Amino acid sequence: MIEFRIDRRSGIATYLQIVQQTKQALRLGLLEPGDKLPTAREVVEATAINPNTVLKAYRELEREGLAEGRRGLGTFVRGTLGGDSADHRALRAELRAELAAWSERARAGGLEKDDVTALFTSVVDEHFDRQDNTDHQKQGDPS
Repeated sequence: MIEFRIDRRSGIATYLQIVQQTKQALRLGLLEPGDKLPTAREVVEATAINPNTVLKAYRELEREGLAEGRRGLGTFVRGTLGGDSADHRALRAELRAELAAWSERARAGGLEKDDVTALFTSVVDEHFDRQDNTDHQKQGDPS
């Protein structure tokens, strides 16, 4: 079962942190359709946040089609994110291993976590922004 970690200093609303962490778990295959999410009470006990905040996050996940509440039973994962085929799972596992090795090399080289995060984010943003622009040009979209 997923355990939410709330960063009160992040500037990101608490309910959005729960939504984001749930989506990340879906993308990584840690959560699958049919899995039960922690109850509001369990999340409150683990994080000391308001139960209404948990319920707000779960409503947002329901609105996005990723979860569904079942009266008296709890909230369950309904949808997935990312590719769920065997090929996608294998690619994610391979890329994760490569990224782990890259991260270890960066750490051994003396880079701080924030340095590595900034470097990785800049490369991802550069690549995907460039790809998005190429996709728009192929479709005749001037933006």
